[in-house]
Amino acid sequence: MKHSRSQPVAPSIPARPEVPGSHSSGHGGHGHGAKTGTEMSAPDQPVYMGLPHERFLRPCFWVALILGLPVVALAMGEMIAPAAFHRFDPRLPGWLQLALTTPIFFWAGAPLNRRWWISIRDRDTNMFTLVVTGTGAAYAYSVAAVGWGDRFPAALRTAHGLPLYFEAVAFITAIVLLGQILEQRAHARTEAAIRGLMDLAPKLAHRVEADGRETDVPLADVRVGDRLRVRPGEHLPVDGPLTDGVTEIDESMLTGEPLPVAKRAGDRASAGTLNTTGSVIVSADRVGQETLLAQIVRLVEEAQNSEAPIARLADRVSAWFTPFVIAVSVITFVTWLLVGPAPALPHALLNAVAVLIIACPCALGLATPVSLITGIGRGAQAGILIKDAAALERLAHANTLLIDKTGTLTAGKPRVIRVTPAAGFTEDALVALAAAAESPSEHPLARAIVAAADERGLARLPATEFSAEPGLGIRARVGGQDVVIGRAAATAGEGESATLVAVTVDGRAAGTMALADTIKPTTPAAVRELQQLGLRVVMVTGDREETARAVAKELGLDGYHAAVTPARKQELVREHRGRGESVVFAGDGMNDAPALAAADVGIAMGTGTDVAMHSAGIVLVQGDLAAMARAVRLSRATLRNIKQNLFWAFAYNFAGIPVAAGALYPFTGWLLNPMLAGVAMSLSSITVISNALRLRHVRL
Repeated sequence: MKHSRSQPVAPSIPARPEVPGSHSSGHGGHGHGAKTGTEMSAPDQPVYMGLPHERFLRPCFWVALILGLPVVALAMGEMIAPAAFHRFDPRLPGWLQLALTTPIFFWAGAPLNRRWWISIRDRDTNMFTLVVTGTGAAYAYSVAAVGWGDRFPAALRTAHGLPLYFEAVAFITAIVLLGQILEQRAHARTEAAIRGLMDLAPKLAHRVEADGRETDVPLADVRVGDRLRVRPGEHLPVDGPLTDGVTEIDESMLTGEPLPVAKRAGDRASAGTLNTTGSVIVSADRVGQETLLAQIVRLVEEAQNSEAPIARLADRVSAWFTPFVIAVSVITFVTWLLVGPAPALPHALLNAVAVLIIACPCALGLATPVSLITGIGRGAQAGILIKDAAALERLAHANTLLIDKTGTLTAGKPRVIRVTPAAGFTEDALVALAAAAESPSEHPLARAIVAAADERGLARLPATEFSAEPGLGIRARVGGQDVVIGRAAATAGEGESATLVAVTVDGRAAGTMALADTIKPTTPAAVRELQQLGLRVVMVTGDREETARAVAKELGLDGYHAAVTPARKQELVREHRGRGESVVFAGDGMNDAPALAAADVGIAMGTGTDVAMHSAGIVLVQGDLAAMARAVRLSRATLRNIKQNLFWAFAYNFAGIPVAAGALYPFTGWLLNPMLAGVAMSLSSITVISNALRLRHVRL
């Protein structure tokens, strides 16, 4: 028997370039195709788990809920207010329940019924097989009891007449629809992530013609070999080498590192990166789908459309429980038909149906979603935003954490960590002069120096005659003195992880300042805590080898990978998973999006980019790594709670199935005691809900 799962299909995005591999054409053998290209998929077409879009499921849920509440009231009314019900024809509540439940089962439950039929046709038993088999049996029996109750054996009657199970049909249908709506919302992230990535590419490019004229052309019209002008503050439209000009380019989307990189003629640049200072000309050698930006888009789409490595726990249990229940039902029918009392056929049919009814997974429908919803709420209280409920479950099994450096382990921006004044200068005087000279600049190092002066409460003189040489430094006149600041040739000596800048005043060395992207104060303790929880913590960074080695040594990490590209980050995730590891990737940058999407669990910092947060299943709201350890503990507590719920759900079913099959009839004369069935179903649901609510108080 096969157990294929339908893959989530990302909604198509209007008016965006085609990216190879970005469209999913099938649904895991469920016989439905998705619309692709620029047309949005119809809401009634399967998009996840073989069910239609949540826009189609929402009205189904509300109809099931609104019509189901009176059904429950009518079912319980005889026990709650018998005097009121005795004023009417005793058959009236049954007919009203039938009238209200019929649209629930056939209209609101239609997506579940279609999914049930597909599972039967494809021999792919899952939760839908068990749910609809149970609700269908309960509905069919209840209809027969209302319409032809006088033909049922007297042994099945109680003081209130024949038992009906319409409320179970309504309740289970509404619960399962709600669970599927919540899960679909968690998987509807691809469109926003891809839009965020594609928006990095400018819509127009400034093409330099052969005669030197500049013409604005749509990006789609750019060809290999075109020379394009890129002005300060613009994103590069293509990949290619610089042919003219000097500048500094912010490549943080690729490397995650906050400092711009100096570029001059002959150096390569990539589409989507930001030109910060000088005006340059780029010769296009990769355009459209061939650019590195388009490759990142493709990697994100492929990863988010790929099949989850861990199937649902409920599906795995249902895969064997459903055939078991059906087999018991068939054996019950045959046994009663051959050796049961007269009339044999009604007894055989009703007891076989009773087995399906008592196994109807009311508690199973609650077991997973109630625990997940409660766990999600508890996570929100602890600063852990769970976007994908399945990610919370998979995090419990994780044993390897691949973690980005910049913005995750570190603050993500440089700070002045040491000031070394030359003879004749004090630290404050050196910082004040440097901050005054750097104040007109938007360079990250300049902002760090200005921030250092503000932290010290130093007054800044105005700077005049400011000029910047990309890749070399700045020059300004401050208080009648010429101040020049540039990167020093030597390293800062801070584990080779800091940048050293030299300051000269009127041609005389005034001192040096060391700047570094400092480790967050909470990071060391968080890393140790994650290791104690059994995770190998491995850093993955686009920074240079020396910096990565220094940070890994300082934090006591289990390993590191340096100078890693976005594509390579995703490859590393797959390599670790290929070795049988369950991988969590944590990052905050656009360059982390492919790896976040490809990992078993992607965790983004709430202080990071929108694309990273769209690609991740879990977001740490405060961007604090300490919250990751809390997330691991929450996931393990939630998974443990789900397993407990499933145990109780099936324990009650297993206890009731023998009674429904007639195992007690030879000893007590009982067939299916309605009181026992009602108590068992109620107790199983109450037990599951009560157990799930304990997660609200779990210690993280």
